[in-house]
Amino acid sequence: MSALLGLYVDHQMTSPSAMAQHSVKVKPIANDLASRGVLLVATCLRVEVYGDEPALRNTDGSIFSDVPCKRIEGTAAIAQRLAEIASGAHSQILGEPYISDQLAKAIELLDPNLRIFQIARLAVEIGRASRERQRFNASFNYDQIVRDIIADRFQVGQLPDRLYMVGAGMLGRALIRSGVGERFRSTVVITRNPKNLRKRLRPWTDIEVSLKRPAEIGSAREPRSIVVIATTDVNDEYQAILQNALLRLEPRTVVDLSSIPVLSNAALEKLNYVTMYDEEFLRFIDRNNEQLASKLPLLCSDIEATLLTARIAKT
Repeated sequence: MSALLGLYVDHQMTSPSAMAQHSVKVKPIANDLASRGVLLVATCLRVEVYGDEPALRNTDGSIFSDVPCKRIEGTAAIAQRLAEIASGAHSQILGEPYISDQLAKAIELLDPNLRIFQIARLAVEIGRASRERQRFNASFNYDQIVRDIIADRFQVGQLPDRLYMVGAGMLGRALIRSGVGERFRSTVVITRNPKNLRKRLRPWTDIEVSLKRPAEIGSAREPRSIVVIATTDVNDEYQAILQNALLRLEPRTVVDLSSIPVLSNAALEKLNYVTMYDEEFLRFIDRNNEQLASKLPLLCSDIEATLLTARIAKT
């Protein structure tokens, strides 16, 4: 039986923006890699591949030709890293919960009979459980950061108008369900396909949102509205349509949570635009990570002990 092998690069080995650009290039080959028995973990801050050594041959040349990568070998070491990723230990925002769902989704592409599928699925379960036991939960998660940015833009007693959410994927839905729009008169989800999105939102019987295409907004200025961009599915055509709509709308602030900022430099001069790479956003991340840094060794030790109990031998 061949050994399990992993190759990876993440935001701690290069800049977050460079990592995001590289991840976008690699994501389209996820299905092809899965058919060859290779797990691809490609998020905005990492590109990692895992599988039996024969399945990973030539992968370093095709995926990591432009970036340096590290090598990790053996079942125990790979399970430890994947569990730590699932726990939020290697996230830019320590303790953020979304990464475990992203990892679980990546695993679903694999054949369930593969060793890497079984090891990775166990690692996700262990990582999630260890995070809860050690209370390794981000206090300044994306929703809290967005809340604080919104609060900073409105004086006490000043009522916001609308919250516009661009995208209703995993992050967009989580933000809406967290209640970030509760201060606003209404919440509007901006989408290119309202019909399909309406079907996906049918279970949301407890939350009221309206759906609009980008071209349907901006008929009047809304200086007391906020726009949150929570999607990575933006091609050049959609970018231009969305940008023109926001320039017409002139909201108080646009908060862009995309790993690759959506708006062009020309729009930046006319809008109050906050990205994940701006000092305002990074200050929240630093505050969160300072609070959780002391818990990191305990979290990793908890994961290691749990893997040993699960009989993941140190091989």
